[in-house]
Amino acid sequence: MINFLLILYVGCALAALALGIRHTLHIFQLNSYQYQGEGRYLRTHRLYFFLPLAGLILGIYPLSIRFRSSFSLGEALVLAVLGILFLAALCALYFPRKAKKKLVFTPRVKRLLLTTLLLALIVGILAFSLSEGWVWGLYSCGMLLASLSSHLVLLAGLCNRPLEREINRYYIRDARRLLRSCPDLKVIGITGSYGKTSVKYYLHTLLEAGFDVLMTPESFNTPMGIVKTIRGSLRATHQIFLCEMGARHVGDIREICDIVEPDMGVITSLGCQHLETFKTLDNIVGTKRELFDALKEGSPRFVNGDNEIVRRYGLDQGAVTYGFGENNAYRAGGLSYSEKGAGFWVQAPDGTRAEFHTKLLGEHSVVNLTGAIAVAHSLGIPLEKLKIPVRRLEGAPHRLQPISRGDMTVIDDAYNSNPNGAKVALETLGMFDGLKILVTPGMVELGEEEDRANFELGVQAARHCDYIVLVGRGHSQTQSIQRGVESTDFPRERLYAAENLQDAMEYVGRISTDRKKVVLLENDLPDNYL
Repeated sequence: MINFLLILYVGCALAALALGIRHTLHIFQLNSYQYQGEGRYLRTHRLYFFLPLAGLILGIYPLSIRFRSSFSLGEALVLAVLGILFLAALCALYFPRKAKKKLVFTPRVKRLLLTTLLLALIVGILAFSLSEGWVWGLYSCGMLLASLSSHLVLLAGLCNRPLEREINRYYIRDARRLLRSCPDLKVIGITGSYGKTSVKYYLHTLLEAGFDVLMTPESFNTPMGIVKTIRGSLRATHQIFLCEMGARHVGDIREICDIVEPDMGVITSLGCQHLETFKTLDNIVGTKRELFDALKEGSPRFVNGDNEIVRRYGLDQGAVTYGFGENNAYRAGGLSYSEKGAGFWVQAPDGTRAEFHTKLLGEHSVVNLTGAIAVAHSLGIPLEKLKIPVRRLEGAPHRLQPISRGDMTVIDDAYNSNPNGAKVALETLGMFDGLKILVTPGMVELGEEEDRANFELGVQAARHCDYIVLVGRGHSQTQSIQRGVESTDFPRERLYAAENLQDAMEYVGRISTDRKKVVLLENDLPDNYL
């Protein structure tokens, strides 16, 4: 009996240790190896914090045998059974679930895993040496390692920091060397709270007819993502490098600019995004301004002149502005919609004007497109020559991207949402004929503004939608949206809180209607937010 329990216990302990390490590596990778993100995850998933504490107590308790005169067989059996039940609970907690973005065993993850295993070996030896007898040594060792699995990964991350810093410095130096080997390459930095990826994609299409253009793929907008693009894709023939610059902390844009040394800069739109890490709007604006600060005197700089925050902070001073406002250097106007998309005109500072047609949705898309037209025109491409590439534009993936699915049109706006972007997306949904359905998990990383912003999202959704489907039953952001919806006269039977995205889309499929369904997918949170 004792032998059977011991074998079962050791098996459960090894499984819990392996699953715990794997789970923490996955979440840590999704949080970009940032401890602030890991702390937020533990605050919102408290079971992952409190359950291992119970294991620590069970693991430390047998160590007291050394200082006791006796230990009954009954106590041993009770501890063994409790240990097996606890370890089984840990295995269930850490067991892998279907993930949107799977754990990728990059070289960094492999180094992290190796250090974690070394730390586990040290903890195991200490626990074994402090125990009275090999049986209780195995018990304490297994319980402590299983309970500390996530902590060991995070401690390994701290231990590896100097090594990772040196590896990153090597890659950065190599990227700078490659950039210096292309002296005629023009680097265009693009940043903003939102709109930067769209402007990058639009500009790439507009420029590729006349230039050999490299751009950072998808949302590769971190320093190491940009370095990876340069080291893996830059060729001597490239003439322009479109470098999207993302930021979550003060100084992030400056760090990227120190690597790529931009020749031109574009600030799209500014808003309250990533407030959880930036804390204040002043910090957001100051960080985006780092792009302009890095430019040489007289270097071209472009800003969205319609953006209130851009104007309030004076970022439009000395910059080429674009948008619908009459005072913009590149002014758009004549916006009209049809089944084929939008029509508008753009007038350049030299007085030339051209009519454009695009398949893109929404006024904000036209503003972003006007910014791309402004940059392309300043690089010597006449407005008339930009008509065909503008008509050809498909839009950036997951940014108000219309997808036809039989009797349903899906508006894919799944990229990380923000209050202004969500408002625009709902207004775009309102332009469609059909049964309007919103599917959203809400907005995150808005700090103290998160509850208010999601409440307002609920109020706005009630104004534009026939059905509202919330993804993530019981999550703080969906609860805030629900309160916003319920503060209006929106029919309660048309508000549904789904367990996950699959549940949400199954509910959408069950909605009975004679009208065509138009489904707005607003935001799609990664696994570390769910």
